[in-house]
Amino acid sequence: MPLAIYILGLAIFAQGTSELMLAGLLTEMATDLGVSVPQAGLLISAFALGMLVGAPILAVATLRWPRRNALLVFLAVFIVAHIVGALTPGYWVLFATRVVGAFVYAGFWAVAATTAVALIPADARGKAMSIIAGGLTVATIAGLPAGTVIGQHLGWRAAFWTVAALSAVAMAGVAATIPGGRPEKTPELRRELRTMARPRLWLAYGTTALSTGALLATFGYLGALLTETTGVAASWVPAVLAVYGVGALIGITIGGRTSDAHPLRTLFVGVTGLTVISLALALTAGTAITVVALVFLLGAFGFATNPALNTRVFTLAEGAPTLAAAANVSAFNVGITAGPWLGGLAISGGLGYPSVAWIGAALGLAALGTVAWASSLQRRGAGTKQAHSAPALTDA
Repeated sequence: MPLAIYILGLAIFAQGTSELMLAGLLTEMATDLGVSVPQAGLLISAFALGMLVGAPILAVATLRWPRRNALLVFLAVFIVAHIVGALTPGYWVLFATRVVGAFVYAGFWAVAATTAVALIPADARGKAMSIIAGGLTVATIAGLPAGTVIGQHLGWRAAFWTVAALSAVAMAGVAATIPGGRPEKTPELRRELRTMARPRLWLAYGTTALSTGALLATFGYLGALLTETTGVAASWVPAVLAVYGVGALIGITIGGRTSDAHPLRTLFVGVTGLTVISLALALTAGTAITVVALVFLLGAFGFATNPALNTRVFTLAEGAPTLAAAANVSAFNVGITAGPWLGGLAISGGLGYPSVAWIGAALGLAALGTVAWASSLQRRGAGTKQAHSAPALTDA
C-alpha cells in the first residue's frame, strides 16, 4: 500500500479528532459558553452541516485542480478555523468556525477518497478505504479521549489548539507524498452529473445516511449519558470512549477485509448488530459494566460498515467517481447531523439520555430496510447484461 494512503489516513485522524472530541467535552463547553448541553450538542451538528454542503460544492469547484493543491488548501483553511475557534469567547462565532472547518474537511474527504482510488488497484479499494477511514477510528481511540483529557485539564480551547497543530503536521505529510499535477483523465462535470442519476447510487446514499445516523444518535451524547444516567465519573469517560474506539478499530479492520467481496453481507451484519446493541443500551443504560461492554460493541458494529459504504459508491459510479464520492460524504453527514439533532430533541423533551439509543435503534431498522432493498435489486438484476458486465462489488 503506498505511503500516501497512510498519510491521508493521518490527515483524517487530525481532522477527525476535531469532529469527534466534542462528544466528551459538551458539559465543559456548555458551562464555559453559558448554553445548555443540547445547545452545545448542536456544535456537533454544525460540523456535520458544514460537511453536508462542503463535499459536493468543493468537489465541483476543485474538479480540475491538481489533487495535492486541493488537499493543501483544505487543510490550511481547517487550521485557521480552529485557531479562530480557540480564540473566540462567543458561542455563535464558534458555531461558524465549526461549519467552515467542516466545509473544507468534507472537501478533503472527497478528494482524498478519489486520490486513494487512483493510487491502488480496484480489488484493494476496501483495504485502502479502511486505512483512510481508519484515521477516524484512531481519532476515536486516541484523539477523542486525549482531546477529552486535554479539555478537562487545560480547557476545551487547548483541545482546539492541539487539533490545529496535528493538522499542520498532516499538511506537511500531504505536501511530501501526494503526487502533484492533474489526473491523467481530467474529470468532466457533465459525465459526473450523468452518473449521479443512477437510482441504485441514491439507495446507497440512503444506507449511508441512516446507518450513520443510527450510530451518531447514541454516540453524540455518549459522554453525557455515561455521567448523567450510567453514573460513570467524569474522569473515567475518556477511558470508556477509548473502549469504543478499540471496538471501532476492530470493526473497521474486519469490514475492510470483507467489503470488497461481500459488501451487502458486511452491511447486513454491521447494521443488524448496531440496531441490536442500540436497543440493549436503551434498556440497560443504568448498569455501568453492561454499558461499557455495549459501548465496545457499538463501535465495532458501527464502524464495520464504513469500508462497504465507501467502496459501493466507487463501484456504482465507475468512471466518474468524484461527485459521487462527494455526495457520499454528504450522506454520511446527513446522518451525523440528524442523529444528534434527534437525540437533542428527545433529551429536551424530557425523555432522558437513554432515549437517544432508542432513536439509534429506529434509524438502524430503517437502514436495514435499504440494505434489503439493495439485495432485492441485485437478485432481480443478477441475470441481466448490466449485472454480468459489472464488477462483483456492484451487488451494492
